[in-house]
Amino acid sequence: MIAAAEGESIEDGDRQTQLLRGALDMCLLALLAREPAHGYELVRRMETAGFGAISYGTIYPLLTRMRRLGLVAHEQQVSPTGPPRKVYALTAPGRIHLDAWQKQWDRFTDTVDAVLRPLEPNPTRS
Repeated sequence: MIAAAEGESIEDGDRQTQLLRGALDMCLLALLAREPAHGYELVRRMETAGFGAISYGTIYPLLTRMRRLGLVAHEQQVSPTGPPRKVYALTAPGRIHLDAWQKQWDRFTDTVDAVLRPLEPNPTRS
């Protein structure tokens, strides 16, 4: 579950959750494009990026689905403090999907920005 960030109302938290739900796959792929990571590290990176608390129960099913789709691959690595952990990395098809999603996201946010941007005053209107 994705939690509301500190200082947000429940309604703001719900809106943030809805927005993130539509972009979480893309954000995870973008983080993995920078550097391979295990699930715990991805949760930490999302929090550091400002998304607030995102649970492992949200991240791991997405990683499993993206692995089945061939967007990410994982390998077992020895952990210095416990059992081996899966480290996920972006695959070539994952890079292609990320690039396409980024273009789609740019078009989408440009459209939303255009709608939300205040209208310029029109000097020819009275």
